[in-house]
Amino acid sequence: MNDDVRNIVLGVIAAGLSAAIGWLARTYLWRRKLHRKQAFLGLPQNSESLLVVNRDSATSEPAVHRFDVFALLELSALIKDCGAHLQMVTQDNVQQGFGERTEFCVGGPGSNRRMLAHMAAMLPGVRVNIDPEPGPDRGAFQIGSERYRMEPGVMEYVILARLTAGERREARPVFLFCGQRAITNQAATRYLARNHERLARKHGTKPFVLLLKVVNSQAYGPDVVELVADVTRAAQEPLPAPAPTRTSHRAES
Repeated sequence: MNDDVRNIVLGVIAAGLSAAIGWLARTYLWRRKLHRKQAFLGLPQNSESLLVVNRDSATSEPAVHRFDVFALLELSALIKDCGAHLQMVTQDNVQQGFGERTEFCVGGPGSNRRMLAHMAAMLPGVRVNIDPEPGPDRGAFQIGSERYRMEPGVMEYVILARLTAGERREARPVFLFCGQRAITNQAATRYLARNHERLARKHGTKPFVLLLKVVNSQAYGPDVVELVADVTRAAQEPLPAPAPTRTSHRAES
């Protein structure tokens, strides 16, 4: 074997080794990224998850708003990426606890009784005005001592929360997407899909409650979303007692 042939063989071997090492490295990084995503979402390979659908409050017939359908599609893609399975149920057909499997609950308490139950149990510091009558406080959020009113199509709010039941390490999380309008529910699911890596780095598998603002949805749809604040502490503590009203007493003459 002359030197030229030897160099060619050694070059082929080196190229093969480099390709194999590169493939192994990429596979390792991909698996680590997937495992981190699965841990954050509570979706191990072949696990079961529950997707709770609300109803369109604008109609008397059982129906789902088209923006909520888009939200469900966003979540379905996340679940599929993790190699998990999903069961989709309507909000009035869920009669089970939480923590056994990951749950994604979409819609405000006015259109989703499951959301109402979760908020009462785990978010005592949050109140949502579900009064159907028109007015400036319709759909408003109260979180702690702060109130957040919406301007439909201009400025709207949505709560994105990851909560767990008790202190059990094996308990699966519940994700809440509680918006003032259907388009804000989709905005929150899209925010989770786009930012789950950053959220996982910051929060790990701990509970969190984020208040998001959807800006100019009439022009930009669910795409322009801003983080207003991490309201975890305020949301998990009871609402402050209202200040006592002061009454005046006139002296009788």
